[in-house]
Amino acid sequence: MNLKKTLMSAVAGVAIMTGTTQVMAAGHSELTVAYFLEWPMPFQFAKVNGTYDEALGMTVNWVSFDSGTAMSAAMASGDVQIAVSQGVPPFVVAVSAGQDLQILDVAVSYAENDNCVVSSGLEIDKDSAAELAGKKVAVPLGTAAHYGFLRQMDHFGVDLASLDVVDMAPADGAAAIAQGQVDMACGWGGALRRMKEHGNVLLTGAEKEALGILVFDVTSAPASFVAENPDVVAKFLAVTAAANAAWNDGSGVAEMLPVIAQDAGMDEAATAETMATFVFPSVADQLSPTWLGGAAPAFMKGVADVFVDSGSIPSALGSYAGTINIGPLAAAEAM
Repeated sequence: MNLKKTLMSAVAGVAIMTGTTQVMAAGHSELTVAYFLEWPMPFQFAKVNGTYDEALGMTVNWVSFDSGTAMSAAMASGDVQIAVSQGVPPFVVAVSAGQDLQILDVAVSYAENDNCVVSSGLEIDKDSAAELAGKKVAVPLGTAAHYGFLRQMDHFGVDLASLDVVDMAPADGAAAIAQGQVDMACGWGGALRRMKEHGNVLLTGAEKEALGILVFDVTSAPASFVAENPDVVAKFLAVTAAANAAWNDGSGVAEMLPVIAQDAGMDEAATAETMATFVFPSVADQLSPTWLGGAAPAFMKGVADVFVDSGSIPSALGSYAGTINIGPLAAAEAM
């Protein structure tokens, strides 16, 4: 099976309208997309094979970032038009501050792949979490890991004021806990795997979900870009959806895995292990009340309120429903 052709067939039914495709924000005929290294996802197979370029009729440039907050800054500056797999918390932080971004799809759900790790030397687990008081913690502020950290500390009754919280990207936090510079570190992906080599989590993914600590990422973009380029956005989402479908039904796994691993900067075993804990919702599921069609705005409001209560952001929006735009995804479903 030639999976590249299979993915292209998912968008081949829609003619590439040169006029619409080429007229980009600021008059460019190229697209710049943000993503994460060590965060393997099906879209990377299409990325490597040029499927996005082919479907959109333009050059798609890919730039890696180490946090969702950095993605927000890049979209604010106009350097990036679309961010793939931006965490909901950094998205919420950005729009709460007035940045005009929109959620376009649910990129991945991953409760097991975002967590905090306590140094093994402390011998602290969920039954002795109170002993974290006075400890130094590496947290990438404004991210999904930050939100999870805040919720876990609240659950365990650990006073945030008693902790020395240091803002560190996950990779830096992993190095810091390995070197004994911090007592706990929070992060995701490859950095989280490295953290676990030097400590233990307090709660499993299932335990976090039972407490309502959901962890998922989205594809996001500036509202102005989406409004000016709806066809481009829909076609981009259609390619992503086709790659997800090929992975989810198992038909593309053998061909996709080595390509995704190489692009993510990981070996195949680590890639397979990581992706086994990922869920890539179908377009129909994303549009349903479980996700963007209902539950997401309320969840985002909850995230914002946690950040406000912790003093991380000054205020929250009254509602986050207006920050979700399902139009392009609905159009992608019809392609």
